[in-house]
Amino acid sequence: VLDQKKQMIEKAGILEMVPLKESMDDIGGLNNLKKWIGNKAKVLNDIKRAQDFGVDLPKGVLIAGVPGCGKSLNAKASAKLMGVPLLKLDMGRLMGKYVGESEKNMRRAIALAEAISPCVLWVDELEKAFAGIGGAGGAAEVTTRLFGQFLTWMQEKTSAVFVVATANDIMKLPPELMRKGRFDEIFYVQLPKETERKKIFEIHIGKRRPQDLEKIDLDRLVSKTEGYSGADIEGVVKEGIEDAFIQGHDAVTTKDFVEAIDSTHPLKEIMGDSIEKLEKEYK
Repeated sequence: VLDQKKQMIEKAGILEMVPLKESMDDIGGLNNLKKWIGNKAKVLNDIKRAQDFGVDLPKGVLIAGVPGCGKSLNAKASAKLMGVPLLKLDMGRLMGKYVGESEKNMRRAIALAEAISPCVLWVDELEKAFAGIGGAGGAAEVTTRLFGQFLTWMQEKTSAVFVVATANDIMKLPPELMRKGRFDEIFYVQLPKETERKKIFEIHIGKRRPQDLEKIDLDRLVSKTEGYSGADIEGVVKEGIEDAFIQGHDAVTTKDFVEAIDSTHPLKEIMGDSIEKLEKEYK
């Protein structure tokens, strides 16, 4: 059945079916979000009984916050947890050159997602997808209409399509998208704290060099990575292991990772002002 669904998606060429490799165990931290998604998965995994009990179908979640902190990873892991296909909606694919073509593509994308449900529909970088809403000019008008279509569908949706939207900056989005009734919940993801950074190091080293994990001084690495995003930490682990291999070492040591940290500029350093501004706005 899954193969049939995949063929349907590929033929239509509007949505993309994303292979599911990551699970919730691959995410360090974000415990509130993981617990919340786990609860929604229980409903989606037993839709018939849930509806008989009077439970409404989950609509979706908006995950906003700092780049490189696990938003997209969460979308992928959610689909795996729910045991359903993950479809990615890319606005670039919807935009057509003829009048009315973009709106028709949006209707087709929604119809396709509903035909394949239960599924997770992932809208990545939502603020870029609907950029220019309410502006002047033809392109802005098309985007505004697409946005209206999407909102109406989110409001009226009765199918088991769980929408996971990710965004870096939701301040650019129209307020009507945020109100209850569209998404079930909005989560803010920030830079990982100490315990979360430790977990992220454990996950990435454990994936690549499980035999060396016990000998690594994780606390030292954690203390040196204040202001690093999850993606930064993954980069440090990759670089440390690669350097150890190039230098012909038998194992990876704490020193290899410390050297990689010293040569890395973390997200907070590169995007300092914007991240502080984002944190204030989200608070």
